[in-house]
Amino acid sequence: EEQLAESGGGLVQTGGSLRLACAASGFTSDDYAIGWFRQAPGKEREGVSCLSIKDESTFYQYAVADRFSISSDNAKDTVALQMRSLKPEDTAVYYCAVSHDAKQTVSAGCPARLVNTWGQGTQVTVSS
Repeated sequence: EEQLAESGGGLVQTGGSLRLACAASGFTSDDYAIGWFRQAPGKEREGVSCLSIKDESTFYQYAVADRFSISSDNAKDTVALQMRSLKPEDTAVYYCAVSHDAKQTVSAGCPARLVNTWGQGTQVTVSS
């Protein structure tokens, strides 16, 4: 059974940094993408960044492209989202998710409709 376990998140001041991690287990191949999505109160869930595990191609939402970095460890079973220069508008619940359509997920900008499995979410709050 495919499972995702998120860690990280919390409260940080404007300009601070946080690192989110997503531990993936139960996958039988590396042909999938891991993505980070976020949902702020009253807003739709949006794709922030996605990584294809197999070819390491990535996508970043325009608003975070120069501040966030997505990466996987050598074993390719943990995907981290390093967030820097955080802003109050980054406040949201952040979800780790997996898509088995890795190529389309990255090329189409991390659409939620391609997600097969969601993590439980972790709160990120940026105070002004």
